[in-house]
Amino acid sequence: MTTRPFRFGAVAGYAPGGGAWTGLARRAEQLGYGSLLIPDTLGTLAPFPALAAAAAATTTLRLGTYVLSAPNRTPGQVAWEARTLQTLSDGRFELGLGAGRPGAEADTAKLGVPYGTPAERVARLAETIDAAGEMPILIAAAGPRLLRLAASRADTIALAMPAQATEDQLAAKLDELYEVAGDRFTRLELNLNLAAIGDDLPPWLRQQVGGEPHGVGFLKGSADEMAETLQKRRERLGISYISINAYYLEAFAPVVERLAGT
Repeated sequence: MTTRPFRFGAVAGYAPGGGAWTGLARRAEQLGYGSLLIPDTLGTLAPFPALAAAAAATTTLRLGTYVLSAPNRTPGQVAWEARTLQTLSDGRFELGLGAGRPGAEADTAKLGVPYGTPAERVARLAETIDAAGEMPILIAAAGPRLLRLAASRADTIALAMPAQATEDQLAAKLDELYEVAGDRFTRLELNLNLAAIGDDLPPWLRQQVGGEPHGVGFLKGSADEMAETLQKRRERLGISYISINAYYLEAFAPVVERLAGT
């Protein structure tokens, strides 16, 4: 379906100190990961300063928000922060946006900002894209409103599917995207996040994903078998950008070595 080469991102939200955080960024770069991605929650590091520190410690690694919750900041604030980070990273920043994950309303309450209705949050996201101007945009999308916006405005779409979703459910979601994207579909980079690699699912992660490790968000087998699964998925569905929980940074490295850039 696509000839777009594979790239891989590591998703991390916390480290016990600055040295550990910048060390993680450097290690991801050394192992061939293309990006370091950070979520936007009050339980993790603040995205922009954390990514600025990672940018200062690396030279080729791209830095991305995965994803900023639109209600948390005004569009102007996001644009200001994003342009600054784009400058300080020498163009390595990618702005990832979303309309608010489940539970994000609690964060906005603590920040003292309104969460808004689904329609208001999608509108805020569109305003943020307008304010950001010319920079790479990733949008996390699953519902009809966000799919339409992402299809028309994003460079990369993160498919916000449950980890337990089946391959057929993922294919059906991509059919929805194809319908709204039209001719633009072939220009979109498609991202899928992997919640777990192999059979190692620690209790905290099992609780986080809310179920058994079966579905498109879990990848098992040897490095060769995992690489083959991703190649077949790209061939069938066009998914070329794979992100993983940084807990598996080392364990997944052999797959990155086999596939990155191919």
